[in-house]
Amino acid sequence: MKLSDWRNTHLRLAVVYVLAICSFQLSPSVSNAQNLGQSPQTGQAVQGQTAAQPEGTVLNLVNWVGNVISTVGAALAVVMAVVSYSQGRGVARWAVTAAGLLVIAFEGSTTDS
Repeated sequence: MKLSDWRNTHLRLAVVYVLAICSFQLSPSVSNAQNLGQSPQTGQAVQGQTAAQPEGTVLNLVNWVGNVISTVGAALAVVMAVVSYSQGRGVARWAVTAAGLLVIAFEGSTTDS
């Protein structure tokens, strides 16, 4: 049984990397878009659907994570900081986590429209 040569392995990985980059560059030109006439229509809804549904869903998810999940997580991190302090453990990781989640909650609440 022969061990693989590192030079050949690096060459093979380089070839795979170059082929992957080329395929990523060529994929938009060969992809098929929805055709509603002479030219492909992007941003248009398929019959029976509205174009705003995916965007609305993602926006609702981002708002929910920013407003609900990060606020509850920050409150739990503060509770864990108090518990860690009362047991004589380190508090910094919980305090930093709570501060980070509060920043996310603040950004989420200020960007709502």
